[in-house]
Amino acid sequence: MSKPEQPAHTGSGPLFERRYWIDVQHPRLAAEDLLDHIKCHLPEYAPDLLADFEKTKGQAHCLASGDEFGIRILGPWNGDVRVTQVEDDGFELATLESHPEAGRIHFSLRPHSMLPDTWRFEIHSRARSRDGLVALTYDTLGLGRRVQQQTWETFCQRVAEKSGGLPLAPVQVETCRQTDSHTEVSQDA
Repeated sequence: MSKPEQPAHTGSGPLFERRYWIDVQHPRLAAEDLLDHIKCHLPEYAPDLLADFEKTKGQAHCLASGDEFGIRILGPWNGDVRVTQVEDDGFELATLESHPEAGRIHFSLRPHSMLPDTWRFEIHSRARSRDGLVALTYDTLGLGRRVQQQTWETFCQRVAEKSGGLPLAPVQVETCRQTDSHTEVSQDA
């Protein structure tokens, strides 16, 4: 039996909205072909030492709604995710019960809004820590945050490399931390 989803409102601590993106100009692969490759080879894009994806439910080939992955995560916790959406320009994963985070993460590949022959690959998550202990190690001590950021930066870099195009800048990272009393936005390059 599948584990239930773990939505953000069930978590603990601040809500983090994070965006990781890279803009690539003159890609050799068509966006549709690149996204199909990502959907069919998801584990190849994540660094296995930090987050090793293994499909535990679903067909062996490309992503479909309802597929599930077990993720061995560097540190004391592993987690499971379920594919909740597969669209022409992206896909979404939801965390399942016992994942260190509670929330969703969306992957997309779209034409750049202002530059011709350029597209943007983006990973956009909205999540909080599963519980107080995870919030302490993730947010307060920053351990999980560094592993997560390195995982998704590497994922973006591998997408850019696979495209055969020219990355216009290093992976960009934006974090919005929301608590009951305020919102902080930070950007790293």
